[in-house]
Amino acid sequence: MERLVRHQQKLQFSPSSHYHCFFLHLQAQFPSLGKLQRKKLPLPLHPSYKCYPVLSFCSIKKKNLYFAASTTITTPTTVAAGASPARLHLRQNFRLLSAKVEAEMASKIQLYSLATPNGMKIGIALEEMGLEYDAHLINIMKSDQFTPEFIAVNPNSKIPAIVDPDGPDGKPFNVFESGAILLYLADKTGKFLSHDPRLKWETIQWLFFQMAGVGPMFGQFGHFFRFAKEKCKDPYPVERYATESKRLLGVLEKRLEGREYLIDDGYSIADMATVPWVYSASNHPETKAKLEIDSLPNVTAWVQRCITRPATAKGMTVCKLS
Repeated sequence: MERLVRHQQKLQFSPSSHYHCFFLHLQAQFPSLGKLQRKKLPLPLHPSYKCYPVLSFCSIKKKNLYFAASTTITTPTTVAAGASPARLHLRQNFRLLSAKVEAEMASKIQLYSLATPNGMKIGIALEEMGLEYDAHLINIMKSDQFTPEFIAVNPNSKIPAIVDPDGPDGKPFNVFESGAILLYLADKTGKFLSHDPRLKWETIQWLFFQMAGVGPMFGQFGHFFRFAKEKCKDPYPVERYATESKRLLGVLEKRLEGREYLIDDGYSIADMATVPWVYSASNHPETKAKLEIDSLPNVTAWVQRCITRPATAKGMTVCKLS
């Protein structure tokens, strides 16, 4: 059973697939069933089931359910009187494993994200703060963010989002918007947001500098410069957003003069929010040249300083598409 649970944690579930991935565990537990085939499950599941968003993995609370012990895994069905021993045995193992997974999920933050610059922020924060979490990939290229399961976590259909099972009142709490999540996690852990009032508000200012400036401008520049070249031949959008992005980089260059990080108190959520955007721009040769990033020694050194932090480097790969 422990082996199966560890196997489950390695999987990345996609809500758009609408597949129930428990068939993998059944195949490992019951080789005699032969090759198991996936069958679509309508989502969301019945409201009387306890269902975690996005995962499509239900743990039974009020209903006795089973999966048919045959070559095909069918939708959950109420166990009728006189059900076969094989089915009851299968149901029992399902319930044991789902309870185990539920217990583990109930003790960890659930992250729903993708390793874009916005998504990287929260992976970095969770790793740097040493918080236990489960990461669930939301593939925005397949419109996972528009499924009812994800909208239940973030009504604005944007990554990243988290569910904290131990919220401010001890109850599960959903948090969306990357800046809000960073502030929430910093407050929860007491880390990477200074307790000194002056430095605290400096950090919040530079966090909002990223949220209101770097993110939107870099995002629009990247869209028109890299992804919409064939759709928009007018040079104005590229030049408009390139000019503003370079101006913002200039602000960062000046801020980092004589500093290792954006805040004198050390590495903070302001760095976590900003470095993924600058790193992503630096990592694309044409973008790097257009924004003249090589002419910014303070920014370049700061990016390297941040991404060589082991926890930050690991956090940047969370929910990365293979």
